[in-house]
Amino acid sequence: MSKLNDLLQPARAGEALAAMAAVVGAAWLASDDATLERYARSTAARPTVPLAVVRPDNADEVAQLVAIASSHGLAVYPLSTGKNWGNGDACAVGAGQVILDLSRMNRIVLVDPELAYAVIEPGVTQAQLSTWLRERGLPLWADCTGAGPDTSYVGNIMERGFGHSPYGNRLQHVAGMEIVLASGELLKTGFGHYRNARTAHLFPYGVGPFLDGLFTQSNMGIVTRLGIWLMPQVECVNHFLCSVPRHGDIAAVVDALRPLRLDGTLRSILHIGNDLRVLSGGGVFPRAEVPAGARLPEALRGAMCKAAGVAPWTVSGALYGTGAQVAAARAAVRRALRGTAARPTFVTERKLRIGAMLARACGDSGIGRQLRAKVALGESLFAMNRGTPSGRFLAGAYWRRRGGLPQGFPAGADPARDNCGLLWVSPVLPMRGADLLAVHDLAQTVFWKHGFDLFATFSMVNERALGGVLTVAYDKDDLEETARARACHDELFQRVLEAGYIPYRAGNHSMAQLDPGGDTYWRTVARIKAALDPAGILAPGRYEPGAS
Repeated sequence: MSKLNDLLQPARAGEALAAMAAVVGAAWLASDDATLERYARSTAARPTVPLAVVRPDNADEVAQLVAIASSHGLAVYPLSTGKNWGNGDACAVGAGQVILDLSRMNRIVLVDPELAYAVIEPGVTQAQLSTWLRERGLPLWADCTGAGPDTSYVGNIMERGFGHSPYGNRLQHVAGMEIVLASGELLKTGFGHYRNARTAHLFPYGVGPFLDGLFTQSNMGIVTRLGIWLMPQVECVNHFLCSVPRHGDIAAVVDALRPLRLDGTLRSILHIGNDLRVLSGGGVFPRAEVPAGARLPEALRGAMCKAAGVAPWTVSGALYGTGAQVAAARAAVRRALRGTAARPTFVTERKLRIGAMLARACGDSGIGRQLRAKVALGESLFAMNRGTPSGRFLAGAYWRRRGGLPQGFPAGADPARDNCGLLWVSPVLPMRGADLLAVHDLAQTVFWKHGFDLFATFSMVNERALGGVLTVAYDKDDLEETARARACHDELFQRVLEAGYIPYRAGNHSMAQLDPGGDTYWRTVARIKAALDPAGILAPGRYEPGAS
């Protein structure tokens, strides 16, 4: 139980839950063992069991539920769809909190095709918005992440997540939030609190203090609606891939591409993955060949990479614009990489069609299998670059899962339900090749110490910084391996903090580590929290290191 709920007598808890059921209807509140077990599932090594799960239908119901929680001293934990893979999934920071599952609130309130924005609720998924736009023939795309079709836009934005397109730095493309406060009041940010405001979802800052950031990566309020900007469809999209043949060569590639990110030639978010990150997207750990341990022997790793045509590093990105703009960007990328070991391959839909024909002609040969895999990857990348999400990029979560990929994958992929072991550490570093190698070497030392392979991705999340995702993939059915995975995660989290590469987000299992020095920043956050939520009922412990 959370510290707050520890003080709550069972009779009062029952009264609170009965009052909540009266608000949402008995069918939308559950506390049976099967439901609690489902919401306690997590890829992390520390799942938490809630007291109950409540599913409101609108902001007014959320406000009533918050008021009941406040009057009874009951902690509540909001989530959008509960698919925060690798960082806690649907689990609260502490056990015994009431989950406010906002997935029923899945309305696309409006889409303005002229000014290219949508107003959505927390339950709206990537697939839902993409399908809505496509079925109505609107020339607009919504940015996608690789977390799968069923993940929430609002949930990802609240974690300050990022995607792939020129609109991939998602929080920068949000304007106008609606938030339920712990008092039960409804707060509208930007210009939204003015009657008849015409630009509530067009100009994010409004007038006066800019409050939106307070409600991301925090427990200050519950976001029930926001405006998200959509990307106008462009005439031409090319995807490009660069294979980097030697580990150390990636530094020069990063330094060569940085000026193109700074000057706007590269508008989308580029992703740089090591060999294991790419391998895990197309296969699972070869248990028959490695019956013990969580690391691949180097000889086997090399053989698998050779068979799959995977280099030590792969750079992946997209070019957007008119045909002439994309041609100019292709030329700029070639010039920038001329002095490096990387040679870009530009993928067009025509090339994918030709590749598919050649793959069929090659049959089940090694070349045929490689071609089919590359065509399938290219098709998924093209779809995602154009706002259509795919579950195939969740394959890496299944690397150490016994039984491998489930039947029918990627349809309905759910790593938490499928008992995958996955923990992320996500440091941010300067966009310099030397920093990338330094973080990789630091992480590899920790991973090898604990007996794990390092899966590493570094993304050009803005014009000057790389966002890392360092993945601990482990077998949840092996208790000893699970303990080692948690130890690996915790040591790496501490090491990157000490080295100055601070994570840009934290899992529920690591939020308590965010304030090792007790600094003014977190004391200020605590004072704001105390002002907005004096009883501390909203998600205690969430990005609140002093309370964990």
